[in-house]
Amino acid sequence: MRVVGVLACVLLAGGCSAARQIGEGFGDAATQPLVDLNVRREQIPTVLLQAQANPYDRRNLNQCTTIRAEVLRLDEALGPDRDEPPAPDNPTLNEQAQDALAEAALDAIRDATTDFIPYRSWVRRLSGAQARSRQVQDAVEAGRLRRAYLKGLGMRANCAPPASPAWFRPTGTSRR
Repeated sequence: MRVVGVLACVLLAGGCSAARQIGEGFGDAATQPLVDLNVRREQIPTVLLQAQANPYDRRNLNQCTTIRAEVLRLDEALGPDRDEPPAPDNPTLNEQAQDALAEAALDAIRDATTDFIPYRSWVRRLSGAQARSRQVQDAVEAGRLRRAYLKGLGMRANCAPPASPAWFRPTGTSRR
């Protein structure tokens, strides 16, 4: 019942944007019990598995173009780096409120679908879902470490962003 109330508030107050966000996230929120039972598993992108295997691999990284390509692959898997400037469109207070309402609605859906699992933490441990979650987090951490390492190599090679941090400005000629 709580979920219906939150959804009604979101639709009344939030409008189309919040409803779209809920529609996009509904599947993930509703299938959370399948993740807890380790039936539905999040796939780890290959680039993150490679980073996990060897985050400091320097093979074929002797040019700015190859460093840039590798950083872009990691950006695709991880999302933007912390050094990237924020998006140019500053959300209005109304848009921020819609986002918060949509997130609250998705949390309520996720909570409602997982509340019926007794001893959820034990179920996650016994099913292997907790271990899988740790594997995913380790791969993400390795990907972030690799991206930082690559940007350091890019700075050393005098490469322009994104092969180096966003704030870095190359001087003279770089190794294209």
